[in-house]
Amino acid sequence: MIDRKPHDEEIDVYGLSDRGKVRKKNEDHFLLASVHRRVNIIDTNLAESARLPLADQRLAFIAMVADGVGGATGGERASAIALETATRYVVSSLDCYDRAAAVEGSMTPALQGAALKSHEAVLEQAANEGDGIRMATTLTLWMGVWPWYYLLQVGDSRYYLFRDGQLSQITTDQTIAQDLLDQGVFTREIAERSQFKNVLSSAIGGEASLPVITRLRADWNNVHLLCTDGLTKHVSDAQIADRLSTMTSSKQVCEQLMQDALEGGGTDNITIIVGRATPSESTQLMG
Repeated sequence: MIDRKPHDEEIDVYGLSDRGKVRKKNEDHFLLASVHRRVNIIDTNLAESARLPLADQRLAFIAMVADGVGGATGGERASAIALETATRYVVSSLDCYDRAAAVEGSMTPALQGAALKSHEAVLEQAANEGDGIRMATTLTLWMGVWPWYYLLQVGDSRYYLFRDGQLSQITTDQTIAQDLLDQGVFTREIAERSQFKNVLSSAIGGEASLPVITRLRADWNNVHLLCTDGLTKHVSDAQIADRLSTMTSSKQVCEQLMQDALEGGGTDNITIIVGRATPSESTQLMG
């Protein structure tokens, strides 16, 4: 069992987005970012300064997807604003990061703050444009801060965890149909057929924005998948699990899942991120 943080070269991650076969523009956006703390040595008479720590230490890895709502213009801007604002807020919060803070779970308020700032930014943009323009977006954010990872969920873009051959949807869709299912008003079958299946009950920039934060233990055996509903409208969980079980790289499986979604109809914008840790050859030999 490997119990250390993966090195940068041991992170296999890839993101892909496509407008699909029907939509004229892509309202989805995604972002992958590695956040580092650097110490730049200005001058020293130390004989072996190269041994000094923190030369370029990774603090966190961030992955985000956002699915804009409000037409090609409003939705596209809303998803971009959400990612840009959340990134700025999270990175500024990580400036104050230390290992003890991460273990105690204090990144949760930072992620709640990122959702709030993104919500306010989208509302402000909509107000500035006037004419009753509608702008909103989903936001699903994954942040790895060893030995934990955090999820921020607003809307119905999803995060899946694939481990030991099993695919689990960790996030819960924030839609009216899902809410009615949770309340016992709808059965699963009715919810799947409902006209409210894709109607958001919570969104960045929407009437309600209810971020859900989850913290989970990091593990080298985890494969992570973030996606907008353009994938899950046309590709079943069983098919996703099958693709992940035979993946050769994150790039390969993203491209394969994208092709599956397009061949299945491609009725919506499609965005996919897959990531995993892959031990270096020396680590595998030691294991």
